[in-house]
Amino acid sequence: MIFKSRKDNLFKGVMIVVILLLCLILFFSIFDEVKTTNHIVSIVVNALVLCLLLWVFYGTSYKLTSTTLSYKSGPFKGDIAITDIHQIVKGKTLWVGLKPATASKGLIIKYNKFDEVYISPKTNDSFITEILKHNSTIKIIEA
Repeated sequence: MIFKSRKDNLFKGVMIVVILLLCLILFFSIFDEVKTTNHIVSIVVNALVLCLLLWVFYGTSYKLTSTTLSYKSGPFKGDIAITDIHQIVKGKTLWVGLKPATASKGLIIKYNKFDEVYISPKTNDSFITEILKHNSTIKIIEA
């Protein structure tokens, strides 16, 4: 089962502002009359950053199978064995660490001994219901 990532208004706002700024810089760089090597490098780097941001914005999702939880957020990917997951913290935001997410108040997945990843599926409850079907020993904590 595939879960798309929820996008909250703060994330959307920041992304829109940054993307618009990058587009403006790119637009003015392309139509600037002075063309130097630094100028071309600036255009290429700007375009690559813009593509990366759009890839993360539209390409963040989570796939749940009977054995693994897979996450994708642009070029960042990973798999977690469902049997390794021992706890899920619901409704809290992880500010440091691995965050393939586009919203706050998501889920902190704790697995192995000290590993954790933060995700933000469209609905936390439907994700928890589905993952508990595959591993009913996972402890759910409300934040």
